[in-house]
Amino acid sequence: MAGNKTGFAHGQLKAIVERIERLEEEKKAIAGDIKEVYAEAKANGFDTKILRKVISLRRKEAAERAEEQSMLDVYMAALGMIPGSAEEAA
Repeated sequence: MAGNKTGFAHGQLKAIVERIERLEEEKKAIAGDIKEVYAEAKANGFDTKILRKVISLRRKEAAERAEEQSMLDVYMAALGMIPGSAEEAA
């Protein structure tokens, strides 16, 4: 009885590993496709660093983006990186 259960676990484990391997291959192919799209964008004059930032921001909810921008403004002001901020005058 125990041998039968071990055989099932072996078969299940093998199936899981094979699925993960297939998905990893698909992920690699998709990553290659994304790289090609960025190369195309760059060839058409788009700034890929900015595109990556825009895509990152689009994944976030509006409230999360606003909170992030607010904190960024606070930090930048504290470092004197915003014109008219207190640290810039110092």
